[in-house]
Amino acid sequence: MREKWILETKRADFDDLAGKLGISPLAVRCMVNRGVMKPEKMRLYLNGTREDLPEPYRMKGMERAVELIARAKERGERIAIASDFDCDGIFSAYILWKGFGRLGMDSRIYTPDRVKEGYGLNERIVREACADGRSLLVTCDNGIAAKDEVKLARQMGLTVLVTDHHEVQGELPEADGILDPKQEGETYPYKNLCGCGVAFKLLCALYDRWEIPEEEKWDLLEYVAIATVADVMELMGENRILVKEGLAALKHTKNTGLRALLTVMGLGGEDAPKTEIRASKIGFVIGPCFNAPGRISTVAESFGLLMEEDWERALERAEELKSINEERKAMTEEGAKKAFALIDSRAEREGGLPSVLLTVLPDTHESLAGIIAGRVKERYHHPAIIFTETEGGMLKGSGRSIESYDMFQELFQCSELFVRFGGHKMAAGLTLPAENIDELSRRLNEQATLTEDDFCPEVRIDAAMPIGFATERLVEELNRLEPFGTGNPKPVFAEQHFKIRRARRLGKEGNILKFRVENDRNSQIDALLFWEADRFDEFVREIWGERELSRMYEGRENNLDVAFTYYPMVDEYQGMKNIQIQILNYCHVPR
Repeated sequence: MREKWILETKRADFDDLAGKLGISPLAVRCMVNRGVMKPEKMRLYLNGTREDLPEPYRMKGMERAVELIARAKERGERIAIASDFDCDGIFSAYILWKGFGRLGMDSRIYTPDRVKEGYGLNERIVREACADGRSLLVTCDNGIAAKDEVKLARQMGLTVLVTDHHEVQGELPEADGILDPKQEGETYPYKNLCGCGVAFKLLCALYDRWEIPEEEKWDLLEYVAIATVADVMELMGENRILVKEGLAALKHTKNTGLRALLTVMGLGGEDAPKTEIRASKIGFVIGPCFNAPGRISTVAESFGLLMEEDWERALERAEELKSINEERKAMTEEGAKKAFALIDSRAEREGGLPSVLLTVLPDTHESLAGIIAGRVKERYHHPAIIFTETEGGMLKGSGRSIESYDMFQELFQCSELFVRFGGHKMAAGLTLPAENIDELSRRLNEQATLTEDDFCPEVRIDAAMPIGFATERLVEELNRLEPFGTGNPKPVFAEQHFKIRRARRLGKEGNILKFRVENDRNSQIDALLFWEADRFDEFVREIWGERELSRMYEGRENNLDVAFTYYPMVDEYQGMKNIQIQILNYCHVPR
């Protein structure tokens, strides 16, 4: 798949800003490229702390929400927390359960069965909460689209408080109170909180109301950080502060279950992490372990770990989550291969790919559809929806989109075809009768206005920078731009002409490449390319041939001339520090 390498050319007085902020012009350039343009915004971006978080009462509906909780507390009412089965839902529910307990209130978490019931509040949860003697129902990370279920709950005598962060679909549910930064007339300055972020703001208001010590409020930040990253939220504005502060708190977490998981995953010990915990570790290690049980087992496994206080039992539970996630990864790999084969076969038959890729995988576990859709989107750079078969002749789908395609709005135009539907610009979930799939495919592809350029992924380069400028001090400065993720990607640098002096494969599966490279200025550096060794070999064969590939691995003079995008890193081994680069993309640029 070809890529468009685009050098960012946003303008600013980089030297002047660097002088005012006490950082390098290159770091300023990276901030400007991410839309952070003014000195005060840059200072907040670099140095923002919990003291810079907006007051919770600026959120529309917060006074009403606190009033509902206060009334329930005065009356000794018991609370039902209606959650979800993904990371955001898990941590939203957990901090509400923990917070309500701190207020002396009895609460219980209710979650839907992913396979049998699907996402969000449902009739079974409402009836079960009533049967358990709960009188206040608080949703988290869901509820804004549950109009019928909220109506039923109120008819059955429950007071309902919806806390959510998803897009509003038409009219709001007739709840007693609603917190959702996406609702019309919202007064909160930051709209991109995850569900756990919204729950956290509610608890901040409650803790202030009952004068609970400030530090107990901040103890919740590690959970908000995990949920924010795992839910792929934009790491700018308030989210950036929540994640930065939360990752710092996670290093010293008091939660026995989290400490156990860090230990089991090789990130920590019983007392403290072994290594710096970055946002990427949440996205690729910690988050998937909490998500996996809700996909192929039961979400109770995740809550059990968070609530476990015995160290030995916590280690056992953490091992169970790790094992479940390994099983989930194997199942995902199998499903992705099937999807790729079906899509490639269709493209061969029809002479190309449709704009929107709809694929049915009958034998795949439905909880994996979203992950597989993400894999398909990454491979082909097309919007993708993966469907699995359910009972009653229904198909359940999960979609992932590209930046130039608003999946929520496009699907919304076809909503009469669905039994159930929800989501946002970049992802969506839906259920529809199997007989409607062809009509959905036809309409989505007819109304799509995507062009070939949209299907070509862009590589945004912050600066053309010779590797000689990669120093330990620069790496330290770039670390100040963390946490990296959605909306705040890791900086990308590029240089066009590298000779490869030698190469070898690393890792258990030999899929990591380590190079010694040299640029036109005769600067040399070690470079690592993760997970793409086979693809890089094919790239070399295609342009220079098998003989030159062999010479590269033998460390002999060869004709390779490769352009790299990269990120500089410090490699520390036995007390010695060396600068190396991580290769992000590669191509050949003729001289």
